[in-house]
Amino acid sequence: MGIPGFEPSFLTGLDAVRRAHGSRLAALAGRRLTRFALVRFAEDGDWFADCPVVLDFDGVRVEVCHWKCDELSIGWDTIDTGAAITGWEGAGLTPEWSHADERLAPFVGRELREAALLEWRPADRRDLAAGTVAVEFVFAGDRLRIVNGLDENAIEVGTAHPDFVQPPLDR
Repeated sequence: MGIPGFEPSFLTGLDAVRRAHGSRLAALAGRRLTRFALVRFAEDGDWFADCPVVLDFDGVRVEVCHWKCDELSIGWDTIDTGAAITGWEGAGLTPEWSHADERLAPFVGRELREAALLEWRPADRRDLAAGTVAVEFVFAGDRLRIVNGLDENAIEVGTAHPDFVQPPLDR
């Protein structure tokens, strides 16, 4: 993707993600969201949802990126959102870091109450998204989730769909 420092380590399934990142996510509680960044195209401002969503909690950056139908990478303090994204010359589009997003902006300055991993467990187990893992950030009065949009990131705000279940992070 041409993002300096981005070396994703994609995991599949709740248990693998929880083992690798559960304790670090839980440790974010009590920190304020100070900044965020996502990649948009300079030409039209469209969000490039294949790239990681970067959230900075008082100097601890968590970098969330969904890929394929069931893979999730969570990185920690590896991406410099001030560095140019390279390798797109001749593509007709210019990806660049953006600190503007109407879904994320209301959370800046707010204290994180809890971070959670959610697993999509629909009644119809033939659902292509069954077993995908979302990362949820709980603030006073509202929630923010980065979910698998089936081969890309999607951002949701508010109460999670009832087919998401929240197992504890401490396993």
